[in-house]
Amino acid sequence: MQIETPPTEKPYEKAEGERRGLVIVNTGDGKGKSTAAFGLALRAHGRGKAVKIFQFMKVPSARFGEHRMFEQIGIPIEGLGDGFSWKSQDLERSAQLARDGWQKAKAAILSGELFLVVLDEITYPLIYGWLPLPEVLDTLKSRPGQVHVCLTGRRCPEEIVELADTVTEMKLIKHAFQAGIPAQRGIED
Repeated sequence: MQIETPPTEKPYEKAEGERRGLVIVNTGDGKGKSTAAFGLALRAHGRGKAVKIFQFMKVPSARFGEHRMFEQIGIPIEGLGDGFSWKSQDLERSAQLARDGWQKAKAAILSGELFLVVLDEITYPLIYGWLPLPEVLDTLKSRPGQVHVCLTGRRCPEEIVELADTVTEMKLIKHAFQAGIPAQRGIED
């Protein structure tokens, strides 16, 4: 590690543009994509803003840690899927659930009633061909100006990356699973 001198001058100028809804993407092979999106949801909720989270790969009955906490504090979170594809008994059903879920998420985005809409793990139904990318792009482009949308998942389509205002790629450096340590409740739900 190299020791640095703390900066004494602000390293940037204040932005001059107008405030507006942003498209935010958390992608990459590293952990933390959903967790970062949930952090955004908590920040917005803490400021009294209306938030909704749609989880494209979680079942509606899911009771992971985030579901329990968001229920306690009043952030709506809705599972739209039936689990990851390797757990599915019927991939066509999974595809239909994603399409039906997208209609709910699209309506929420276009309604203008929410400050932030999180589309957790939406990249998977996109890259599997279950959702029409042009329709998702059109929705993001035509959403009301004050609505923020955060999309998560690996291998985000380049078209969404190009459209987005902020894109973070989570890079895998090391993961406990690679050392044979299983997922642990409360850390990786």
